[in-house]
Amino acid sequence: MEEKNMLQIVGSVERIVYRNEDNGYTVLEIEVDGEEMTAVGVMPQVNAGDKARMLGSFTEHKSYGVQFSAQTCEIERPTGAADILRYLASGAVKGIGPSTARRLVDAFGENTLEVMENEPERVSMLRGISAEKAAEFSAQLKSNEGVRTLIIFLGEFGISNAAAIRIFKALGSATVRMIKENPYILCEGDFGVSFESADRIAIRENLGGDSSIRVCAGILYILRRNEGNGHTCLPRDVLTDTAARFLEVEAQSVGENMEQLIFDRSLVSESFDGREFIFRQSMYITEVYISSRLKLLKSFPAESLRGIDNAIGICEKSDGIIYDGLQKQAIQMALSEGFLILTGGPGTGKTTTLNAIIKILQRCGQRVFLAAPTGRAAQRMTELTGNEAKTLHRLLEVAWDREDKPVFGKNEKNLLKCEALIIDEMSMVDVNIFESVLRALPVGCRLILVGDSDQLPSVGAGNVLGDLIASKALPVVSLSKIFRQAQQSLIVTNAHRIVNGQMPVLSSADNDFFFMPRANKADITNTILELCTRRLPKAYGYSPIESIQVLCPSKKGELGTGELNLRLQDALNPKADCKEEATVGGKTFRVGDKVMQTKNNYDIRWERDDGETGEGVYNGDIGVILSIDRKSKLFRIRFFDKIAALSYENASELEFAYAVTVHKSQGNEFDCVIIPAFPGPSRLYYRNLLYTAVTRAKEKLILVGNPYTVELMVNNNRQTKRYSGLRYFLERDDSIYSNKE
Repeated sequence: MEEKNMLQIVGSVERIVYRNEDNGYTVLEIEVDGEEMTAVGVMPQVNAGDKARMLGSFTEHKSYGVQFSAQTCEIERPTGAADILRYLASGAVKGIGPSTARRLVDAFGENTLEVMENEPERVSMLRGISAEKAAEFSAQLKSNEGVRTLIIFLGEFGISNAAAIRIFKALGSATVRMIKENPYILCEGDFGVSFESADRIAIRENLGGDSSIRVCAGILYILRRNEGNGHTCLPRDVLTDTAARFLEVEAQSVGENMEQLIFDRSLVSESFDGREFIFRQSMYITEVYISSRLKLLKSFPAESLRGIDNAIGICEKSDGIIYDGLQKQAIQMALSEGFLILTGGPGTGKTTTLNAIIKILQRCGQRVFLAAPTGRAAQRMTELTGNEAKTLHRLLEVAWDREDKPVFGKNEKNLLKCEALIIDEMSMVDVNIFESVLRALPVGCRLILVGDSDQLPSVGAGNVLGDLIASKALPVVSLSKIFRQAQQSLIVTNAHRIVNGQMPVLSSADNDFFFMPRANKADITNTILELCTRRLPKAYGYSPIESIQVLCPSKKGELGTGELNLRLQDALNPKADCKEEATVGGKTFRVGDKVMQTKNNYDIRWERDDGETGEGVYNGDIGVILSIDRKSKLFRIRFFDKIAALSYENASELEFAYAVTVHKSQGNEFDCVIIPAFPGPSRLYYRNLLYTAVTRAKEKLILVGNPYTVELMVNNNRQTKRYSGLRYFLERDDSIYSNKE
């Protein structure tokens, strides 16, 4: 909404109805020209007695009537003695109640707030107020004023109140001065501020477009953005060209400033295969640490177990199976060398092999921990092994530091208490979480990594599984034989055909893999809707919400997740008077909607059915909205085995999940998967993406569309190119770079 189209109201705050201290979302009553009304929005610290100036619009709330939705809110301090008394008595300053407020105003009158903030020694002379308390009052007032000043300052550049509050919490009382000196610090944290917004502030502060501050910030910004695309580093020539175009400066200027950043260790330069690569220091340290820690594990492995062949024979006899050669090799390596990477496609016996390893370790009295990147992957691992598996975040006991950043309770000082750790779905694990795992791993602990190297790489930075295998520095067993039972499944055999560059069988009508030819996008969409709403539930008893998942190569277009989700929501969960709904971030959610969390949020509280509580909902978690409470502005959502409460502000991180991208589906399996197949950009329609989509299906896989598109994807062996250094650090001698840690 543009400011010229907004309405302005000015009035006195009467009462705070609700406030979320984490993000500043507030519901309050305000008196404007003698009329009391409700205002809602993200606001600075506001209290009864404040004079508030708001820009926004009036909206009609289904349950609470007309409200003023504030886009910006500026607070003026109360000036008259009566307003100051009301302000302090409302609890605006922690530790001050009505009686203390009265004594303060009686003593200092209209100057009360100025005295409290700037002359705490005078306040401490009043009976019952210590010097320590007076200093606390002063600090609180300065903090409140700092937030207000920052909101006003950043509001001029279109930066939201919510972002301003996050920035103030991170940078403190000197935030405005720091931003004026270097506006680009706003791009360094997770504040949601674009480089373009920082540029607008820089122009106001007369910082030149080719200033060293701006060019250095731009280089770092590009590297951070590319970490979000999976790269841990960039070739120097690519980074230089990209930065010169983005910043509209000469390449020479980029090069000179890059050298300065390398000199002060903000950046690190490394050469691989004759080409120079540039890392941000933190990402460099992460990959070097992973490499050195894995080499340490290899040098000091877990103790080799005795009688491995006999133990394998006992497992075969008790389970009535005979392991093939590669399976036996994997079991022997895991139990003798203490480290193993186990890979293989569907139906190749990874689970059978893994179960044998777990049984033998447990029979030898070893404590075995199981983990996976996502909740659904951990749940599946539990079901397949009969042993509890946790998400990696839960295993490492995620917590928060004073700046609300995630830290792990398990680390070098508080190691995991296990003799063996097994991690499944390693293709999804990025360098940051893997580094955290290794920091918590005891010396001599057995480490077994399981995954499918042909699947898409992790959403986060790095190519961990691919780099570990490519380095040839670590023991790897790749299972390739498709077992007889798995051969009965077209999902399995077609997945292997796809990954080997062969067309899948599309003509079968009596198996688990179906192809439904459709000539155009409209027909494809209508068929998907019919499958979800009628045909699949009727034929197989599938729940459209819990059992069926539409997977798309792209977000955009008529067959992208954006459009399909709207059509599927309308078909599966239409608007009804009995269903509460709320519009957040331009999306109208209602009770019963299938949704996905799109970023890690470590602040969201949850509770399991058994009463266990915790915090944290993660990127890719899928759930169903159970209720929407308009009064408290909360969504209750069941994510697999836990129910979480999300504020409206946090709900902006949700997307509909009737249809999700293949990338977002990683780590999940679904009873039935539907894939629209229609020509699209080659960068999104390629072999590994189709393979990953097909392997997400447990019971039924349905392709709807054009057979030519399937052929095009199979023949497009475009590998997802990721720049990373882990492989090279693993390949080379530690002595070359150990002095750089």
